[in-house]
Amino acid sequence: MYDAIDDPYTYENSTVLVNKLDLRDRDQLDAYEAEISNARSEEPLPEGKLDFAHFCAVHHHLFQDVYDWAGKPRTVRISKQGNPFCFPEHIEAQAAKLFAELKAVNFLENLEFDDFSTRAAHFLSELNAIHAFREGNGRTQLTFFALLADNASHPLDLEKLDPELMLKAMIESFAGDEKELSRVIRELIT
Repeated sequence: MYDAIDDPYTYENSTVLVNKLDLRDRDQLDAYEAEISNARSEEPLPEGKLDFAHFCAVHHHLFQDVYDWAGKPRTVRISKQGNPFCFPEHIEAQAAKLFAELKAVNFLENLEFDDFSTRAAHFLSELNAIHAFREGNGRTQLTFFALLADNASHPLDLEKLDPELMLKAMIESFAGDEKELSRVIRELIT
């Protein structure tokens, strides 16, 4: 759960996100969100230029049935366990910078296995620190990253993903240590 102050995304006097089905129970919303986003992830994903607009289109695709704001950067400050993510007023600028860097390195194409893992870990870590959306960042990041890896000829086997190890690696990368995230990525490459 995220910490947010004066959160316009939640129902009044609640931490449950306003949603299209008007589900007011967190467990019901979480179950619906997981079911729908998993189903949407099996459909063809939006095509794009591997830029921030494409990233937003992937979020919209995954969560369009759940939230009216799917695909739109958040407008509220959020943190997790006291660690703040990018302030909303800086999301667009930070995303533009990160995706320009990605384009400058040719979207991680033509890299050897280890170099790809290291650079991909850095990109994923920075993307997570931006945390562009109010909810659904992890799923969107992973889905977009799989597109990026496919494009770079380093496809991922997401069946091998251990969610706990990935979460631990993402937390470590948020604190500046990307080594474990790079290792996790290496193990996912087919």
